[in-house]
Amino acid sequence: MNLKIDIAAGLLISLTVVGGLVPSLRAGDEKHGSAVAAPVADSPGPVAPALCIAAGDMLDVNVFDTPELSSRLRVDSNGDITLPVGGDLHVAGKTAKEAGTAIEEILQSQEILKNPLVSVFISEYATQGASVLGEVKVPGVYPVLGAHGLLEFISVAGGVTATAGKDVSITHRSDPNHPLLIRLDNARDLASRANAQILPGDIIIISRSGIVYVLGDLLRPGGFLIENNNRLTVAQAVALAMGTNRTASLDHCRLIRRTTQGRTETRVRLKRILSGKDPDVEVEDGDILFVPSSFGKAMAYRGIDAAVTMTQSVVAFSAASSL
Repeated sequence: MNLKIDIAAGLLISLTVVGGLVPSLRAGDEKHGSAVAAPVADSPGPVAPALCIAAGDMLDVNVFDTPELSSRLRVDSNGDITLPVGGDLHVAGKTAKEAGTAIEEILQSQEILKNPLVSVFISEYATQGASVLGEVKVPGVYPVLGAHGLLEFISVAGGVTATAGKDVSITHRSDPNHPLLIRLDNARDLASRANAQILPGDIIIISRSGIVYVLGDLLRPGGFLIENNNRLTVAQAVALAMGTNRTASLDHCRLIRRTTQGRTETRVRLKRILSGKDPDVEVEDGDILFVPSSFGKAMAYRGIDAAVTMTQSVVAFSAASSL
């Protein structure tokens, strides 16, 4: 009996010791970077590339333990700086770290210092702000003070307009040939994807979404957005307007489209489209689909000019509602 108690007590003590050691081992492993599994955090958003030096920037050059060689230098129009000792150095296109390494090589190659240690800090940018353009309410150039993300700049610019698309491009000053594209949708990871850091000189462009106007004898006439990569047909446009009223004349609809030769008008047999007898017709940005009433057709529809006038009223109402 005592033997069983002693064995049980020993097991309990062993489990207690092991249970106490496991957390400390895991903490130690994480601290020293071992391969022990740890909770995976949400993936960070897009990170801006290191900002490169450009003409007009102000650089703080610090040479360790040699203040007489340290200086504050402005990058000239050619992208060069003139060191107090060592001559000219082309720094445009380099990061601050790369510029510091280049200065170290000059000081060492010219035997000014044996083992120089140089740090470079961009204390002033020639372009202090980031441009927010496209479908925002207050486009302009906004100062970059500290670390801020894309959504913050959109907010500062008054938010997006009623015709804004979901695609946003960010062109970093340091890499103008490879803009970053971000889609502002309702996915759960939007906050992380849209957390791109904005740096001085960056350009943010909010895309514009296409718009189709569905007017006439419908439950909810108005303008409806078309995303750049989406396809919208006549039947779908009518569905967005919550369908037609019972008094609508489905065989006398008109599709008005702006072309290089002016506006054109095409008859659309909506009844045959909805019944599957005629193929559906794709609509484009700026199209006007007019659904007349079966009563008083001559008064309900008076041609292209009347439809355009109705469209202008919808646009004015939408603009006022978005303010």
